[in-house]
Amino acid sequence: MGPDRIRRALVGAGVAALVALLWLGGSGVDPIERGSVAPAFSLERLDGPPVSLAGLEGQVVLINFWATWCEPCKLEMPAMDRLYQVHRDAGFELLAISVGEEAELVRTFRDELGFSFPVLLDPEREVSAAYQTYRFPESYLVDREGVVVERYVGPREWDHEAYRERIGRLLEGEDIR
Repeated sequence: MGPDRIRRALVGAGVAALVALLWLGGSGVDPIERGSVAPAFSLERLDGPPVSLAGLEGQVVLINFWATWCEPCKLEMPAMDRLYQVHRDAGFELLAISVGEEAELVRTFRDELGFSFPVLLDPEREVSAAYQTYRFPESYLVDREGVVVERYVGPREWDHEAYRERIGRLLEGEDIR
């Protein structure tokens, strides 16, 4: 066996070992999924005081990660606003977290669409990283105890009867996990 073949074999073995180590070792962070405690955070609100998840204890919360350049995000926001209007006075909060963008751009976007739910700013992407969110839109439904009930990847028709009923059941104290 020539020196080039030996070198390639050693490099290949090293790469295989590294891949195995990364795959088996993982990141050391458990995935955020049903039954996980929602990671705590505090973020600046686009207009108003900062919002912390801990400050919403006892409420059902839909956390939505989005960006202004995301067309599916834009398309789902009117339905999100209708859902928010239905349940907001019953202990439901909807937090739309803009990821990686400046406040002025987000404000213009919000004003153009005219939605009323709170918009939070995650310019450094710290909260989206804590939630392991890298695709938009992505949402988490969190129960009154701060536990993730569901993770939704991709846009939804949030005002559809199924989502209204599910959130209604959570608000009535039903365990739907």
